[in-house]
Amino acid sequence: MKFFISHSPGLLLALCFGMASCSKKQDVGIPVGQFASLTGAQATFGQSTDKGVQLALEQINSSGGVLGQPIHLITKDNQSKPGETSTAVRELITRDKVVGLIGEVASGRSLEAAPIAQRSGIPMISPASTNEKVTEAGDHIFRVCFIDPFQGTVCAKFARELKATKAAVLVDVSKDYSLGLAKSFKKEFVAGGGIIVGEQSYSGGDKDFSSQLTAIKAENPEVIFLPAYYTEAPLIIRQARQLGITAPFIGGDGWDSPELISVGGAALEGCYFSNHFSNQSTDPQVVAFVDAYRKKYDGDPDAMVALGYDALRLLADAMKRAGTTDPARVTAAIAATREFPGVTGKITLDEHRNPTKPAVILQVKNGKFTYVETVAP
Repeated sequence: MKFFISHSPGLLLALCFGMASCSKKQDVGIPVGQFASLTGAQATFGQSTDKGVQLALEQINSSGGVLGQPIHLITKDNQSKPGETSTAVRELITRDKVVGLIGEVASGRSLEAAPIAQRSGIPMISPASTNEKVTEAGDHIFRVCFIDPFQGTVCAKFARELKATKAAVLVDVSKDYSLGLAKSFKKEFVAGGGIIVGEQSYSGGDKDFSSQLTAIKAENPEVIFLPAYYTEAPLIIRQARQLGITAPFIGGDGWDSPELISVGGAALEGCYFSNHFSNQSTDPQVVAFVDAYRKKYDGDPDAMVALGYDALRLLADAMKRAGTTDPARVTAAIAATREFPGVTGKITLDEHRNPTKPAVILQVKNGKFTYVETVAP
């Protein structure tokens, strides 16, 4: 055997080409990029989104793919760190030659990616970045989630449903997401006759919120609006309860993570947050999606899963409608989306490339996220 191999360079060369050919076959298909926070501070956001994208990918490819080809998904982890997203997106566009991008959840990281995608002419669909500035980056930037002004308005209206006339706000000044939600909540709450009795701030990564909460307690608010990520929200609410604050907290979709309850525990009981999706829906399409997710992952999907699922499906649908993978024509097809049947609601994109769709209010009840109501735009 040694003699045969060492004296058969042609055979070795053929074997190498054969291996390269096999490797290439694995990569055949329409290249689509995903950038997500699969590790780091907001890892559950990226992991959930990726699960939704992977489920959609499996269903799309098993049904014949797009334009007779499978989608070849290339995923980059930005580690939840500033700066990593731009590197990942540039690699996806210049090296991997993707024709479309899915990402990100965090608004700050989508804002980092959007100018790169726009300059390159590659359509980008954010599953869950709600800051209104994201799609302002240009006509190649889209999202499948509602935006902060709507979400903040929903939370303010719900606060009034709770008969609250006095609210306090605790905002993360390091997050575009938090600042945007706080702004829209305050505007709507005051417009409806409410009073903002106090506003305090912190920075993502902080662990001690006692001084801010002590100041809020002194104002005796009836509700506290906390547009935070799940990384800080449960710590804040636990410390609030330890200080004797009993008012309910209301948050946004950044609360949507299993870690919210696993870290916050009983302190979260009775608190509310706005979200894009409820897995308790009886809509047949949602029921089918939840069943498919349970079979694949043995658990229940959260909103980030559902948004990732909708994002890739919408991109695939746009390619089919465009009849090509040419980025310019796919971009035009995405912009023309009307009544797309998403599991997070029917998606119609407006002139700013934002969807018109409802929100849901969920309550933490008996250690679970429980559906309360749907709020139409």
